[in-house]
Amino acid sequence: MSRNETDIPQPAVLPPVPKADADQLPLFSVEALGGIRKESAEWKDASAKRPSWKKDFTTVSAMEVNPLATPTDVAALDFDRDLAFPGQFPYTRGIHPGGYRGRLWTMRQFAGFGSATHTNERFKYLLSQGQTGLSTAFHLPTLYGYDSDHHYSAGEVGKCGVAIDTLADMETLFDGIDLEDVTVSMTINSTGPIALAMYLVVAQKQGADWKKISGTLQNDILKEYIAQKEYIFPPRPSMRLITDTFRFCAENVPKYNPISISGYHIREAGSTALQELAFTLRDGMEYVEYGVRAGLDIDDFAPRLSFFFNSHNDLFEEVAKFRAARRVWAKVMRDRYGAKDPRSWQLRFHTQTAGCSLTAQQPYNNIVRVTIQALAAVFGGTQSLHTNSLDETLALPTEAAARIALRTQQIIAHESGVINTVDPFGGSFFIEELTNRMEEGCFDYIARIDAFGGMVEAIEAGFPQREIWDASYQFQRSVDSGEKIVVGLNAFQQETEDPYEILYIDEAVAGEQIERLNRIRAERDPTKVQDALQALRNAAADPNTNTMPFLIDAVKVYASVGEISDALRDVFGTYQEPALF
Repeated sequence: MSRNETDIPQPAVLPPVPKADADQLPLFSVEALGGIRKESAEWKDASAKRPSWKKDFTTVSAMEVNPLATPTDVAALDFDRDLAFPGQFPYTRGIHPGGYRGRLWTMRQFAGFGSATHTNERFKYLLSQGQTGLSTAFHLPTLYGYDSDHHYSAGEVGKCGVAIDTLADMETLFDGIDLEDVTVSMTINSTGPIALAMYLVVAQKQGADWKKISGTLQNDILKEYIAQKEYIFPPRPSMRLITDTFRFCAENVPKYNPISISGYHIREAGSTALQELAFTLRDGMEYVEYGVRAGLDIDDFAPRLSFFFNSHNDLFEEVAKFRAARRVWAKVMRDRYGAKDPRSWQLRFHTQTAGCSLTAQQPYNNIVRVTIQALAAVFGGTQSLHTNSLDETLALPTEAAARIALRTQQIIAHESGVINTVDPFGGSFFIEELTNRMEEGCFDYIARIDAFGGMVEAIEAGFPQREIWDASYQFQRSVDSGEKIVVGLNAFQQETEDPYEILYIDEAVAGEQIERLNRIRAERDPTKVQDALQALRNAAADPNTNTMPFLIDAVKVYASVGEISDALRDVFGTYQEPALF
């Protein structure tokens, strides 16, 4: 199926990064800039005569760093056009006028392991410790659309997240948790619509009003093809399922975010900060285009789009990335797609600290890394934050490690003072120059992806995958050579490591989960299950029918994740990634 570009309003060219002109009021006078340029040249000459103690002063992403930023580096900066006030277009300084003075970010620790009962207990513990939102990790079989008793699930039940096979598991997962009062994020993609259907049915059984429920479904299939590889169906039917959730949520669950467009896994796969930014925003643009093509009004669903970014070790690079993300998104939504509602221009995002930066060696060092990364997210204006636990490179986090990670956020919020002013780095010569470079590089990548015809076509050609592979290879070479220092890994090592007790998931969990699944199958009405699954197949085969109501019907009669996924496999088929070199 070819892309019809006339379906989407497109400008002749991408909006360029603006330059100063005669009608604008620059922040610096011509005379002052002239003097600074002369003094800057003299400083660089004197500085060049002093030897440096190392060769590499690039960022984590190998981006060259300006050794001393001055007003000449941001001479074209216009306050109203490029910065403005927080809460004003282009939202470089944040989407809320008062920043964290009005409201703190949501502290949302990722949790999920073993059975639904185990994870329910962890949820309640984290809420008792001051966590303000829940984030759910599902085990691999659920993510891939298999039940716990499938032969592909052997050895994986409950290991990397919570085992969810039927509505009964989801009911247990949120037992005693009021879904009208707590926002819940669910990290699940190929089977995301199934998880959403289960969640909504549980809320309904609790007596909750769907119109009051808030939370986020990750539901981002494009980054699966790019980076994480937990896909089931081919790209285009997968995109159809996502636009079905857009329409259904806009009409029935208006406060819910039906997608979290995720750069996190792109970065974890080895991308640079710029690639994470560009590929994530271009994924978001692809979802907008598919939504409009499906007949949705952009301002009906765009305000509920949300994003999910990684926060890595280079504090300034990350802050610049977050600020550039808001500015780029505001421009493309208003100027490229013609969105009229200011809420459609505002990029809202969750952040998780960088799991790929954590080391198994000297794991307590990870507390320091996570603190730096959390500060970058807060300085960058995140709406929600997960701080990794010190032991997550070894296993799922222990209760004690999860508590320290949560306390890290609370100390930043209540003791550091960083929340007292909005966008504290705004106006910094260095940060503003780096933000501009991020924006320029992002638009360059967007233009390259547009040349393929869009992100789906770029993925099919292997473009973002190759870009990430190259970046990952170059970073690993720099670590292996010692050019980039990772404390405790390639420098400052210890001969012996202190013992650390990790969380262990007992193999008995699998047996208990399978026994529970078989009990549900024996108790449910098999005729109702088969009827619901056939109705779902019929709906999936009709591109004009929204699949969400049929998913909900199947969930209500306790059809399992594997059975529902198989029904969709019958219609959509499965995806096999082409060989890329």
